Amino acid sequence: MIYLDNAATTMRKPDCVVKAVTEALTTLGNASRGAHEGALSSNRVIYRARKSLAAFFGCQKPSQMIFTNNSTEALNIAISGTIDAGQHVITTCLEHNSVLRPLYRLRDERGVKLDFVHADRKGCVDYADFERLIRPETRAIVCTHASNLTGNMLDLAIIGQIAKDHGLLFIVDASQTAGAFPINMQEAGISILCFTGHKSMMGPQGTGGLCINGDISVRPFKVGGTGVQSFLTTQPEEYPTRLEAGTLNGHGIAGLAAALGFLNETGIDRIHAHEAALAKQFYEAVRDIPGVKVYGDFEAEERCPIVTLNIGDLDSAIAADELFCSYDIAVRAGAHCAPLMHRALGTEEQGAVRFSFGYFNTTEECDAAVEAVAAIAGTAI
Repeated sequence: MIYLDNAATTMRKPDCVVKAVTEALTTLGNASRGAHEGALSSNRVIYRARKSLAAFFGCQKPSQMIFTNNSTEALNIAISGTIDAGQHVITTCLEHNSVLRPLYRLRDERGVKLDFVHADRKGCVDYADFERLIRPETRAIVCTHASNLTGNMLDLAIIGQIAKDHGLLFIVDASQTAGAFPINMQEAGISILCFTGHKSMMGPQGTGGLCINGDISVRPFKVGGTGVQSFLTTQPEEYPTRLEAGTLNGHGIAGLAAALGFLNETGIDRIHAHEAALAKQFYEAVRDIPGVKVYGDFEAEERCPIVTLNIGDLDSAIAADELFCSYDIAVRAGAHCAPLMHRALGTEEQGAVRFSFGYFNTTEECDAAVEAVAAIAGTAI
C-alpha cells in the first residue's frame, strides 16, 4: 500500500518508537502510584519526556507541559479551562472540529460570543481581521497553525503580537505542524500550545499535550486520582497534577519520547524538506491534468505537505475508493472535520480528496499517485 494519509496519522513510525513502546509494555508500572522499580521507571520516562517536549516547544516550565491523549483533549482543556461566561473569542474558518466544537459548546452553555476570521477561495485570511474583531470583552484568539484541509499555514508571530498588544490569550492548535515545523512559544507569543503525538511527531496514537506559558491558570477539565495529596477533596493546584487526573499513557509517552529523539537527531528541516519536495512534485504534476482542481495557496513560502483536490464532479469518496481499490493508494476524502473550510472552498457537497506526504514516502510513490489521478481523471471527464 502507498500510504498518503499522514495528515491523519503517520502510520509508519521510526523503529526506535516501536522498540520504546514494546520495552515499556514489559517494564513500566504506574507513575506516581508506588515506590517500587516499575513505578519509579515510569516516573523517570514521563519526567524525561516532559522535560524534552517542553524544551522542544520553548515552554519555560517543564511542569507546565501537560500530557493528554491527543490534541482534541488538549484543546478542550485549554478552551474550557480559560474562557468564562459572557466573554468573546476570535477564531478562524480554517479550524478543525477539535477547536470548533469546544467553542460552540461554550457558546451554547456559557453564552460565550464567537467571531470568525474568514478565508477566501484559496483558504487565505486577512490578518487585519483579527484586530478588527476585537471587542472590550474579548478573552482569547484560538486558531490552528495550519489547515488540515489545504495545508495553508497561519503566521503565528503576527497573530501572537496582536494578542499581546491587546492582552489576549493566544491558544494554538498545532496538530498539523508539531514535529514538522519549529515552534517556539516564547518567540510566537503563544499562551497555550496544543499538539498531538501521532501525526508529524511520529509517535503513538493516544499521546499529545498542551504547553502553558507563564502563570496562566487553567481550570481542570477532569478530576480524579493523582497518586499524591489523596486526602484533598479537590484536584491539587500544582501543575502538572492539576490537569493530569488518572493514569497517564506511559507506554505511549515512552514511544513519543523516542519519536522526539528521532526528530531531533534527523533534523526537522531535513524532514520538512523531503516532505515539501514530494508535495511540490505531486502538485506540479496534477495541477494541469484536465478535470483536476487543486485547493489551497501554493504560492506561499511555507505550507504543510498537503495537496487536496477534486476530479471533475466525481464525489470525493468515490475517487478515494477508486484510488485504494484499483491502485492501493490510501488517502482521505470527505469533510476532514473542517466544515467551515469546505464552505469557504465551495466543496461542501463534493468534499475533497487529500494527499498528505510523510518522511517515509518516496518519489516513486508520488509518481504512482500522479499516474492514478490522471487515469481516474481520464475516465471521469
